[in-house]
This record gives sequence, structure tokens and C-alpha cells, in this order.
Amino acid sequence: MSGIETVLVTGATGYVGGRLIPRLLSEGYRVRALARNLTRIQDRTWFKDVEVIEGDVLDPSTLETAFDGVQAAYYLIHSMMAGREYHHRDLMAARQFGSFAEKAKIQRIIYLGGLGDPDADLSRHLRSRQQTGEALREAGGPVFEFRAGVIVGAGSISFEMIRYLTERIPLMICPRWVFTRTQPIHISNVLDYLIASLRHPGDENLIVEIGGPEIMSYGDMLQGYANVRGLKRWILPVPVLTPRLSSYWVHWVTPIPAAVARPLIEGLRDEVLVRSETARNLFPEISLIDYQAAVRKALEALQASEVDTSARDVDAVHQGDVVPVKLTTKEGMIIERRALEVEAPPHVVFKAFTGLGGERGWLYANWLWRIRGAIDRLFGGVGLRRHRRDPDHLRVGDVLDFYQVEHLEPVRMMRLRAEMRLPGRAWLQFETHPLAEDRSFLVQTAMFAPKGLIGLIYWYLLYPIHAQVFSGLISGVANEAVKMKHEAVSG
Repeated sequence: MSGIETVLVTGATGYVGGRLIPRLLSEGYRVRALARNLTRIQDRTWFKDVEVIEGDVLDPSTLETAFDGVQAAYYLIHSMMAGREYHHRDLMAARQFGSFAEKAKIQRIIYLGGLGDPDADLSRHLRSRQQTGEALREAGGPVFEFRAGVIVGAGSISFEMIRYLTERIPLMICPRWVFTRTQPIHISNVLDYLIASLRHPGDENLIVEIGGPEIMSYGDMLQGYANVRGLKRWILPVPVLTPRLSSYWVHWVTPIPAAVARPLIEGLRDEVLVRSETARNLFPEISLIDYQAAVRKALEALQASEVDTSARDVDAVHQGDVVPVKLTTKEGMIIERRALEVEAPPHVVFKAFTGLGGERGWLYANWLWRIRGAIDRLFGGVGLRRHRRDPDHLRVGDVLDFYQVEHLEPVRMMRLRAEMRLPGRAWLQFETHPLAEDRSFLVQTAMFAPKGLIGLIYWYLLYPIHAQVFSGLISGVANEAVKMKHEAVSG
């Protein structure tokens, strides 16, 4: 470990930082996380395993104790969301962080910046990433700077832009940057390099360019994603789309706001390629993942098991500000979450929602469920089937009408995977959480991973009907639980 046992991680709420921390813990390092807002990381699985300090790299008073007992620090902060002045904020923060690190005499700062030939006319965004590394070095302490291009992984802004454009637009009218070459790298390989740098014995300043095994154009990446998803896509390059117009286009067809898309798109005119063999020479043990495999790994997040639990919803109900219906999109998954307080204990609520289907039906608008089953049968699907193995008990793998039980946790949760014919994949999940005075908190989550534009149209076209059915369903489960509770008392 080169004597490094405790590391400081900044940017813990960010894409890379949030994935780096569990990897560090699994490698046996002690981790201290610096975050401006602790509520944003309190529901992370690793939260209780790290020392957390609430602070801001722009506030010197919060940095005074951050470096105590630390041998290395990760600088994973970027202020692109702060508006047009993000460049100045980044430089000021980096200089301050480097100064405190030098005073603490830590072994190294590890920084993740951006690829690009520093002698070229780089975009403002890419130039800022490299100047941030220079600012960290100004204090004199050793800085291990990695430079990467497009990071492939569910949640990476660059990859999400590729994902949404490919999923939603069969014919893509793209500027000439679609032919710009880059070297995409999977997030797991980025983490491999970041962790391996802790074991490097030297204490000098290093700049290490990292990328995947393939050089590809952005058009190749769009088509490569389409191939993995089984989609047919056509790209029509045109010379008239400026970065501003392109950012507005991305804003309208993806969840990525124009303010974030524009600096990224401006950087797409620059070739970002690995120009030296330093990474391979220093870390020959790291096996790079090719782009197609990287996309497949990223798409593994399109599973219901990857969706965050409703821990924050449970906290909210105690504060009296729970939102009964919440519709969001996360890493390509459309998520509709509904919540109700139920005047019944958790085990009764659990019994109510695990009793759905079969002869009991779905507690609301059973005629709509039958119509949906008939339509599914008409198009070659399994149909409603009106079947379950046992009227009162379930186990993983059981058929529940046109669902299958995918996950079951006694007295807490049931997740069903839809088996009907759909332009995508769908799940329906129920959770129950205890509240005071013999009450429970019921959470119902509908999840849909659309496949292509047809899947997206399907969801939003039928959402008014789905919303009515899902609203009636959660109310029906709550009423059924109260009824069962009263029957148990009177019996």
C-alpha cells in the first residue's frame, strides 16, 4: 500500500466518487468522505462504513481537519453545474485544496481530469480540466493526474447522452463532431487506475492518459450502443448545428439540461486520444474492457434490483412532507413511486400485497387487467392466466398472473417482473416499513426500462391509464390491509 491506509475522497456525491468509495473499502482502505450536503449520501450502502465530514473545498475552515491522519486524497470535484463561471471556481478550489494538502504533507493527490492534446486549441471545458490539474500542483505537493475521455457507465453524463440519443431517435441528424475520434473507457477500468495509483511507489508529479482498447468516432459509439440494444439507427451528419443548437437539441430529447450539454458538446470537436504508453507501463496488470462489453455492463443497471430503495421516502413521512406520487427517470429507467400511510402493521400490509392476483384479482378495475391480458394473448404473450401456485403464500419464481415473483423479503418487500409482451422491461414492487402506533408506510413502485423510441411512446401514451390503475391499486392494497386487521381483531 506504500504506507497509505487512510484516504480522503472529495466529490463523494458525484458519479466517480460514489463508485470509488465502495471499491476502496473492499480493498481494505479507511475512507474519509468530504461532502457539502450529507443528506445526499446518507442512503448510500457505504455511508456507515466511512468517516464523513461536511465541508466545501471553497471554505478553508472546513478543510482544516479534513487532512488529519490522511496519506492520500482524491480530488473528484468539477463545478460545471455552477454556470459559466465554473472555470474560475474550479481553479480557486483546486489551489486551496492543494495548499492544504501540502501543509498536511500527504503522500499524493489523485486527480481525474480530461484527455486532450494540451498543445491543441482545446474547448473551454477540456482546457479547464487540465488547468485544474496544474492548479493542484502549484502548492508543490505530488499530484497523480489521470486524464480520461468518455467514461462508459450508467450515470456518466457523456454515456447518458449517447444512451438517450440512441434510444429515442431512429434518425439522428448530427453535426460533424459525430466523426471525431475518442477512446472510451469503462468506469470499472477508471476505478482500477484510481486505486492502483495508491500502490505506486513514487512521489513525483505524474500525468497518465487512460482510455479503452479501441479508438472510435462518436458515430461508432452511437451505432455500437444500438447494436447491443438490437436497435436500427441511422446517422445523418450536417454542417449547420452549432454547439448552442446541439445543446438545445440534446436538452429537448434527453434529460440532460442544455447548460450541461453545451460544454460537453463543445469538447466533442477535439480528438481525445491516449498519446503515451505511461498507463500500460505503470499498470500492466489492468485488463481493459472493450466498448461493446462496456455498454453491456452499463445496461446491467437497467434492472429493478439496481433502483434505489425508498429509504428517503420513509424518512420523509416522519417529517410530514412525503410526496404521494413521484415520477422520475434514472439511468434509462422510468420510475413511478407512490406512497401511503396505512393503519395496519407491516406484516398485515405484506400479507395484503402478496395476496394479489389469482382468484382475488388486483383489488381495483379487474376488468382493465383482464383486457390487458387479452391484448397480450392476442399478440402472442402469456396473457393474464389468472393463476398462482398458492392462494396465500408466494416464493421467488412463482407465477402471478402475467408477472413472475423476482424478489421476496418476508414482511418487507415483493418485486414482480412483467412477462407480458412489451417494448421494454417492466417491474412492479411493493414495500412496507413500520411506523409508530401499529401503522405502516406502503410504497408501490412501477419501473419501466423502455427499448427505443417505441418503448418511450408506449409508456407516455398509456400513462394516463396506468396512473389511474396504479393509484387504485395502492389504495386497494391499503384498504385490504385495514380490512384484514379488523377481521383479525374481531375474530
